[in-house]
Amino acid sequence: MRWITVNFGSVITAMVTPFKENGKVNFAQAQKLAQFLMENGSDGVVVSGTTGEASTMSFGEKADLFTAVKEAVDGKGLVIAGTGDNETKTSVELSEIATKIGVDGLLLVVPYYNKPPQEGLYQHFKAVASTTPLPIMLYNIPSRTGSNLLPETVQRLAQMDNIIAIKEATGAMDQVSELRKRLGDTFAIYSGDDSLTLPMLALGCSGVVSVVAHLVGKKIKIMIESFQAGNIQQALNIHLELFDLFRGMFITTNPIPVKTALNLMGWDLGGFRLPMVAVSEKERSFIEKLLKQYQLI
Repeated sequence: MRWITVNFGSVITAMVTPFKENGKVNFAQAQKLAQFLMENGSDGVVVSGTTGEASTMSFGEKADLFTAVKEAVDGKGLVIAGTGDNETKTSVELSEIATKIGVDGLLLVVPYYNKPPQEGLYQHFKAVASTTPLPIMLYNIPSRTGSNLLPETVQRLAQMDNIIAIKEATGAMDQVSELRKRLGDTFAIYSGDDSLTLPMLALGCSGVVSVVAHLVGKKIKIMIESFQAGNIQQALNIHLELFDLFRGMFITTNPIPVKTALNLMGWDLGGFRLPMVAVSEKERSFIEKLLKQYQLI
């Protein structure tokens, strides 16, 4: 029996991973940040996703981070573990561990670099989903992975009871429309781009897996709730109000701007693991000015 699509909520924050000065994961700060997000508009968090610099983290670090955040959240919201990998075996193993830890769901990114054909994508996700009872959100972001998970492949995967949602980050509204047409209303589609959340809501999407919710989660939640309640003008007003922030947090590669912004706001989240690097002075000045514009500092 398929899960109800509201299980994942409407605002899911793709959480940054805090690091210490020595480059190790700062689990204590991760717990504090997760609690803060749950209190400020988030229905759940994605741990060890793109924004969490997952590709630089070891298998063990990811498992320990799932455990730490799950303990910190303590039922106040959902913990969705990013267990996708470009090797199916690794993704299966990490998904099995996350299931034992007791997370609430999994985010599975399209295998990157390999550029598998659609049949390979189908077999990859099917293999992972077959090893866990947890609800799964697929993650399609061709700009990062080099492959586009096509609507017809998602339709095939949706036949599996625990594949219930997709984070769609192609930026292509026609593809979103095709997904909605093929999948009906029992499969949840989430925006993977903050600035496209409102347009995608108009195409029947459920919400957003957000970066900017780190900063203005409550307002993003109100925007979505306003749209869903039929108050389209209020939703549009909030979208336009936040638009500069939506775009500004992507002036360079995510998560560099948002982590910088959080540190400027007083968080101690550390730096980045190579090949990610700190912002330039020009970028830092822009982010600081943007935060002042929104009265965040």
